[in-house]
Amino acid sequence: MWLLLIILGAITYYLVKKTVAPITRTPIWIIWLVMMMPAVVWTVWYELNGEDQQIPLLWIIVPLVICFTLYVWLIGLGKIPSSEQPKEPIQDSPPPLQNLDKPTEETETVRPITATEEKSLRDCFPWGVYYLQNLDYRPQAILCRGKLRTAPEKAYTSIKTNIEQVFGDRFLILFQEGLQGKPFFALVPNPWSKKDTQDNQSKEKLKRPLFALGLLLLTLLTTTLVGTISIVGVAQETISNDPSVLLQGLPYSLGLITILGVHEFSHYLTAVRYKIATTLPYFIPIPFFLGTFGAFIQMKSPTPNRKALFDVGVAGPLGGFIMTLPLLLWGISLSEIVPMPTDENASLLNIEALDPRFSFLFAILVKLVLGSSFMAGKALHLHPLAVAGYIGLIVTALNLMPVGQLDGGHIVHAMFGQRTAVIVGQVTRIFMLVLAMIRPEFLIWAILLFLMPIMDQPALNDVTELDDVRDFVGLFSLTLLILILLPVPGAISHLLQI
Repeated sequence: MWLLLIILGAITYYLVKKTVAPITRTPIWIIWLVMMMPAVVWTVWYELNGEDQQIPLLWIIVPLVICFTLYVWLIGLGKIPSSEQPKEPIQDSPPPLQNLDKPTEETETVRPITATEEKSLRDCFPWGVYYLQNLDYRPQAILCRGKLRTAPEKAYTSIKTNIEQVFGDRFLILFQEGLQGKPFFALVPNPWSKKDTQDNQSKEKLKRPLFALGLLLLTLLTTTLVGTISIVGVAQETISNDPSVLLQGLPYSLGLITILGVHEFSHYLTAVRYKIATTLPYFIPIPFFLGTFGAFIQMKSPTPNRKALFDVGVAGPLGGFIMTLPLLLWGISLSEIVPMPTDENASLLNIEALDPRFSFLFAILVKLVLGSSFMAGKALHLHPLAVAGYIGLIVTALNLMPVGQLDGGHIVHAMFGQRTAVIVGQVTRIFMLVLAMIRPEFLIWAILLFLMPIMDQPALNDVTELDDVRDFVGLFSLTLLILILLPVPGAISHLLQI
């Protein structure tokens, strides 16, 4: 538990340094300590009382309320005025685009273009497409406000073409909804401009196949070790005397790596399809816990529109789930039916006697494979392949959470817009906190969701809505999340005799 706390601390420090450091003078280590305090308090409580005891509700709520209040106060105490915040976008990642429409504190007018260029810019907005009313100069952008007079997609394509004919690739052209719901255009300095040859060199650095392959092989080793020792139950001395027993961990390691790999390559290939600069999938090996902390890709250029944002976001969970399903069904068929454990031993992490009724979808799959042999009062001793499929199901649910920059956050943002996505994300955080009070196993999920930024990075064209097919796929993916997290209702459990 303390090791997990250390890992959580490292992740938290990275997130704080990336998202909070540019906007406040308050020392980052103080803000980090405040954010980590609830997790420390809960860990100490479990250390003193045992992991089998359920933590009291007050011990969950009070540290969260106190530390969240301190967190907001500390950021505000050292808040840096917008005029003093960094004005150049970071060169190796998409620029911060989400707060362009907020009121500025600038007293001095910033004009990144000449008067002649301003006249040319105004001519880029045809009256019948987008009636330009005024230009608002900001430290990081030129905001072009007016009235939309045609379909958003047509307006963006037309005006983007006009601006590029005048300025080339000097600016990124954004199309976003303002705070009052009125769409506006913004011109942001383009860090990926082709004006020099360094771009080609930076693109080459994105593709590091040997590094990605090395991480994959190392992850294969760590997951095989974890599968052999922690899941199959082979003693370390036995492995030292007979390394061939490591083969018993391969069903787990190969199954898990396949699921995670398909998930990330689905993201990667979709991003490549939309010509988004992105890294190869990188696995994260660890010699304990699951043997890996998963895999990730990092997109290095903005998403062109909400359609691309949706497709990239939904491709990973659906691809991973499609691969999880047959592996999980196969693993369930190899698993052993055992008596239901006592309440003290019942847990979502007890793979030796797992109650599948915690998940409606998982229970249906178990009943589909095992039929009448699985009934009320029974649990499953999961085969290593079933453990990999079970983790794949959990990973799918976690990624589909509609919060911030998770895949589910991308999906909801693309479907309903950024403002609605922020509201959905906040509701999801509260829901997960309530769920953690009922099932302590979800506590780490709730903590991670509260540590994540609530706002997702907008697309360049963040106004044009999705088509009906994508809306349907998005609703299906959110339904899948509910089916994974929803316990089996009593009436259905009685009907299916499980």
